[in-house]
Amino acid sequence: MAKNQDTASVLAFEKKLVPSDGYMYGTQWEDRNNKSIQTPLQLIEKSVRGTISNRLKAAIKSDPVKLNAEVEKANLQTVDSCALDPEQDTLKLHFTLKVLGGVQTPSACNNALFKESYSKAVSTYVKKEGFKELGKRYALNLANARFLWRNRVGAENIEVQVNALNKNSKQSWMFDATQFSTRHFNNDDKQVAELGERIALALSSSDDFLMLEINCFVQVGKAQEVYPSEELVLDKGKGKKVKYSIQSKILPLCIRKN
Repeated sequence: MAKNQDTASVLAFEKKLVPSDGYMYGTQWEDRNNKSIQTPLQLIEKSVRGTISNRLKAAIKSDPVKLNAEVEKANLQTVDSCALDPEQDTLKLHFTLKVLGGVQTPSACNNALFKESYSKAVSTYVKKEGFKELGKRYALNLANARFLWRNRVGAENIEVQVNALNKNSKQSWMFDATQFSTRHFNNDDKQVAELGERIALALSSSDDFLMLEINCFVQVGKAQEVYPSEELVLDKGKGKKVKYSIQSKILPLCIRKN
């Protein structure tokens, strides 16, 4: 079978949305902008008793005595847990997001004809659409605090502060995340539109970027548990290190309408 000369067998792209880890702090809602009382949240270890849910052997399933003994066995586990202090009712999540341009150029491509046709197609799209809809959707996902994942559920108040840190074009936005739905993108908020335009402008550029700083405050209640997304790392060394609460999964990848 003849090879398609217009198809690249090696094609790679660099990511254009680069979020940092999200660092978690505890504070009080009334004093949420006072950095002096914000304390980093630490992960603590808890021992819990779970149930055993493995498949039972036929000999055990048919013997009630052996079955009861198997079910009553304890499944002891050590898990990481994180919660606000007793006097704190608000979680602060801080992270940065860099939006990069250069979508028109693959980072690796072994077919000159395909690379040329791809760059031409993307340039035509950028000229016609300018990533306006995509920029709006990413802006709305920041405004509605979708990045909080499970921490968004049951929150009384959610405030999202977004700051553009670029040297010559600093700008700030503030959102009440409870006023924005996470189920659709039908929203004409002026601030969302402004932030979306900045994101779209960076994506449409050839080599420009946009640096955003996001501070989100979530009133979840005093001493309530919060949910970081870092993986459990078993420390088998002699000395135990202090582990701080980090949310590593920030931006949802899905941008389709539900």
